[in-house]
Amino acid sequence: MAGTGKKILMLVGDFVEDYEAMVPYQMLLMLGHDVATVCPGKRPGDTVATAIHDFEGHQTYSEKPGHRFAINADFASVDPADFDALIIPGGRAPEYLRLDQAVLNIVRHFAGASKPLAAICHGPQILVAAGILNGRECSCYPAVAPEITAAGGQYMTPGDGLDTAHVEGNLVTAPAWPAHPAWIREFQKLLEST
Repeated sequence: MAGTGKKILMLVGDFVEDYEAMVPYQMLLMLGHDVATVCPGKRPGDTVATAIHDFEGHQTYSEKPGHRFAINADFASVDPADFDALIIPGGRAPEYLRLDQAVLNIVRHFAGASKPLAAICHGPQILVAAGILNGRECSCYPAVAPEITAAGGQYMTPGDGLDTAHVEGNLVTAPAWPAHPAWIREFQKLLEST
């Protein structure tokens, strides 16, 4: 895969879902991509706290402390034009990241340039705030579905489980970390086609 990898930007923040940051990051590195992890207010060498969301039979997911996830690029100086694709994990981080205008501008850049854009779980909250889902199909954690439809998007139900991904144009979305195989497989197809 040497020389064929893409430059991918990953937006994270404190209490990003642990599996949704760690696992895709490692999968994308394994596939030969260069992944820059950024967070507003953080610099290379800093970390964000992660949270592990699990499905244990309650009415919603449970939350447990996760790991520290390393930031390897400087958010303040990142230029989205230098990247081929964007990936947005879920968890609680999107809830506050969507309040940052620079984050929204980064998302708008990828959407406007039709570059591959992947979001999972609560990550589509950032897509909603960036105003890019009107008339678009999007999967997400089911609790985020009302936001998708309120933004003019079409919520794509995961069906019987949380292990499917949905692709529409340059956008690949999924409901939660059980969808990693499908989500990253579809994201990789988009990366290969650009």
